[in-house]
Amino acid sequence: MRTLDKRLEVLRAIRLAGSISEAARINSVSYKAAWQAIETLSNLAGVSLVEKVVGGSGGGGARLTAEGARVLEVADALNRSREQALATIEQLGKGAGLNLPGLASVGFRTSMRNQLPCTVENIDRKHAAAQILLAISEAQTLTARVTHESLELLHLSPGQKVIAMCKATAVTIAPTIVAMQGVNLLKGKVIRRGKGGSGPEISLQLDTGLALVGFTDHQTSLKLRQSATAAIEPNAVVIAVAA
Repeated sequence: MRTLDKRLEVLRAIRLAGSISEAARINSVSYKAAWQAIETLSNLAGVSLVEKVVGGSGGGGARLTAEGARVLEVADALNRSREQALATIEQLGKGAGLNLPGLASVGFRTSMRNQLPCTVENIDRKHAAAQILLAISEAQTLTARVTHESLELLHLSPGQKVIAMCKATAVTIAPTIVAMQGVNLLKGKVIRRGKGGSGPEISLQLDTGLALVGFTDHQTSLKLRQSATAAIEPNAVVIAVAA
C-alpha cells in the first residue's frame, strides 16, 4: 500500500530494489534526501531499519532489517485506519465549514503552540534553502525556510493544504514592528494577555479568526483589542503535512 509519506516510500523502494540510490531514483529524490528519510525513520523507531549488503555484481547494496519490514507493515495498517478515520471526519464535517486537514492533526501533540492551517502558494528553490510561501488567508502570508532534502520528502506543491507550526517563544509581538527583510509580519488584535518568563504572553487574533501566541517585552504595554504585529523568522516555521 503506497502512502503520501516519501520517507516510507524510500523504505519500500529499498525493499524492492535493494539499493538506496535506486530507491532515491524511484521516488525522484536525491541520494542525500533518501539517507535523511532513513535516518529520521530509524530515529523514530529507535532501531536501525536499513543495513548494507556487501558484495554482489554491483559491489553491494542495502536491505531492510526485520524491524524495517515491520515498520512498513505498521505504516500500512495505520494508513488503512487513517483513511477510515478521515472518511468519518469528512462525513461528520460535511456542510459545517470545518477545516478538515486541521482536525486530522488533533491526534498528535507537540510543544509548538501555534498551528495554523495554510495553503502552499509558491515554492522558491533558487536559494541554499527552499523558501515556501504559505497563504493563511487572501491577505496574510507566511514564509517558511526548509532544506531542499526536506522539500523533496514533504513532496510539497502549490495548492496543497498544510499546517504551519512554530513555538510561542519564536513569535515577537509589539504595537508596531519595522519591516525587516525576510521576516514574517502578521497583523492582528490582542485578545488575551498572560504572564510568561520571557515577558507578557499575548494572543493575537488574525484576520481569519485564527489565534497566534507570542511574547512581548516587559516594557511594552499592549491592551485588549489593541492592534499589534507579530514577527516570526522563516527558520522558526515548521511545515506539517498529512502522512
